[in-house]
Amino acid sequence: MSFQVLHSWEEARAARAASAVAVGNFDGVHRGHQLLFAHAGEAARRNAWVSLALTFAPHPARILRPDRAPRLLSTLEQRLGWMREAGVERAVVLPFTQELAGWGPEEFARRVLHEGLDARLVVVGDNFRFGKGAAGNVETLTEMGRRYGFATGIVTGLVIRGMTASSSEIRGLIEAGEVARAARLLGRPYGLSGEVVRGHGIGRAQTVPTLNLKTAAEILPAVGVYVSSVLDLATGERWASVTNVGFRPTFGGKELSIESFVLSPFDGKQPERIRVEFHLRLRAERGFADAAALKAQILRDVARAQAWRRRAKRWVGQCVSD
Repeated sequence: MSFQVLHSWEEARAARAASAVAVGNFDGVHRGHQLLFAHAGEAARRNAWVSLALTFAPHPARILRPDRAPRLLSTLEQRLGWMREAGVERAVVLPFTQELAGWGPEEFARRVLHEGLDARLVVVGDNFRFGKGAAGNVETLTEMGRRYGFATGIVTGLVIRGMTASSSEIRGLIEAGEVARAARLLGRPYGLSGEVVRGHGIGRAQTVPTLNLKTAAEILPAVGVYVSSVLDLATGERWASVTNVGFRPTFGGKELSIESFVLSPFDGKQPERIRVEFHLRLRAERGFADAAALKAQILRDVARAQAWRRRAKRWVGQCVSD
């Protein structure tokens, strides 16, 4: 299935077609967001409309209240990739400006949803707010739909094992080290992408060799040791690993580092750009008396990680069977 991305208001208007539109910021594209896409996609297939996701860049809070804007789980590029995987046919990335922020709910519904996108169905979460000052809610949207010819689909919050699938909930879980619970809400492990950089050489010489990740990600897991996977972004090759997020207290480290010990040898050249995916927090980071004691603990961590993978392989799948 083809996937089209439109990055401007002019492009969106030029491609205007009858659409089932899911609206949101979609940070992380978690399972709640995926449910919105599924509802829009089903209606689009049934009526021969376009399945469309409307999102914004930058995040509206970075324009309206930058001092309180959330740190994000994902980049725009990642969001678009996950939208494509979810079956969305077209994504419209509307530049969020002060002008757009000044449009009231009716102006937004008329100019964006009706005139711009030819929406026939608009799908949103039950806490959806829109228009200047967040004055519009789902009741407002439903009224606007009657006025401008689109139906409104309201999806209640998805609750999984007592947790609500929301970007803010997921951020909190990751920062608390609860990466396994975050993965349930995301529908995938949380990961960090970036370049492999040279470390201090201590691990290779005294403990175990590691890949050191430099990332621009805004949300990092809590300091600690994790069952993880390493993905080579160039080749798609994947390895089981154990990752330490922390300050290397055994060696007097002062800067946060993300170091992954890969559990099997590389067949070829060491990867240059990787994604580290986090499955389970094994323990907090702590200092050891010397490098030998640290190496012994790392080997115990590896044994625990391998045992977890054997247990989890049946229900997690490829992400732990590396």
